[in-house]
Amino acid sequence: MTVIALAAARRRVPLAAGACLLSFTAFWLAQRAADVSMIDLMVYRAEGETVRAGGDLYALRTTEARLPTTYPPFAALLFTPLTLLGTADMRTLATLGNLLLLVAFAHLSLRLVRGERHARVESALWVAALAVWCEPVWTTLRYGQINLLLAVLVLWDLSRRPGHRWAGVGIGVAAAIKLTPALFAVLLLLTGAAEAVRRGPWRPSVRHACVAGGSFAAATLLAAAVLPYDSRRFWTRMVFEAGRVGFAEDTANQSLRGVLARFLHTGEPGARWASAAAAAGALGLAVAVTAALRGERARAVLACAATALLVSPVSWSHHWVWCVPMVLLLGTEAAHRGGRARWAVAGGVGLVFCSYALWWVPHGIGRRELGQNYGQMTLSALYVAAAFTFLLVAVTRSRTSRTA
Repeated sequence: MTVIALAAARRRVPLAAGACLLSFTAFWLAQRAADVSMIDLMVYRAEGETVRAGGDLYALRTTEARLPTTYPPFAALLFTPLTLLGTADMRTLATLGNLLLLVAFAHLSLRLVRGERHARVESALWVAALAVWCEPVWTTLRYGQINLLLAVLVLWDLSRRPGHRWAGVGIGVAAAIKLTPALFAVLLLLTGAAEAVRRGPWRPSVRHACVAGGSFAAATLLAAAVLPYDSRRFWTRMVFEAGRVGFAEDTANQSLRGVLARFLHTGEPGARWASAAAAAGALGLAVAVTAALRGERARAVLACAATALLVSPVSWSHHWVWCVPMVLLLGTEAAHRGGRARWAVAGGVGLVFCSYALWWVPHGIGRRELGQNYGQMTLSALYVAAAFTFLLVAVTRSRTSRTA
């Protein structure tokens, strides 16, 4: 039986690899036909050039869109190798790297959702072949973004046992590149504190959070040693200027702040957004910690990811690559537990991220989002609605489990 199973596996892997290669090739051709600019990758390269030239990192305005530097200084240090490549080679290597990261992300997502035993190579290849066509992944590759790298760093940590020696390093480095992943360390700390109340003062989750904090501090201090002026400016001023990133009402901004800006027809929702973000953050972290305490690690991690995307001042549509493990989890539960409602939720959330519906509304030059009608505002709020649906499913499952 073992020999038969191995022979079947040997046949499945080439089939999955062929399908994945075919899908990636079609994707590559489609992106080239769309004449993608990879504009964010060009910004990263400009940041690396500024670091090498000793320029003012946060005075930088580059590309035709005059885009600024928005990440912490540590990210700019990591971008310096891009300056060693020509533009064409850089774009090609960035696309290849992101496609490989997508396969790794699919594997880690399967390991998180279904366990190590089910995270087979052929399964990851099939998931990657399909996931490359969803809007957040498509847009990540279109712009040459680093979302898949950050997600892989986080999942590399959170899909393994908390007591692992290096668990926490990925989250810390990801947070040093871009601040949003720091919320995963908060989840670990809160979970460890809750476990300590129940079982004792020292829990693996606390160590996990401490390693993440230490890694973040080490990376940030390294950047401060190399770029003291830029580091001082970022941590004392730039980190508080959310408006530098772009207009809040931009259709691509799939955060609570973006939805409220479009709904209220204002470029700055102010206190209303702060109140909504605080409430969503408390709800999301409560759901995540509750799931973690019940041993539902995948639900905890993905509830935290959804919360981070909701409360961030700006969550561009390509930041939502976390939809891949979210749909995997919802689909796995529907397959195991059955029921039309579960299949409807899984299918509906998957459709949201594959429909590109947020781009069907008025957007672009002239701040046209401020004039959207209710139907258009609904379409441009679908990612936020999907995140709240995911959290609601988690709450419902928790209540059902307690009463069972």
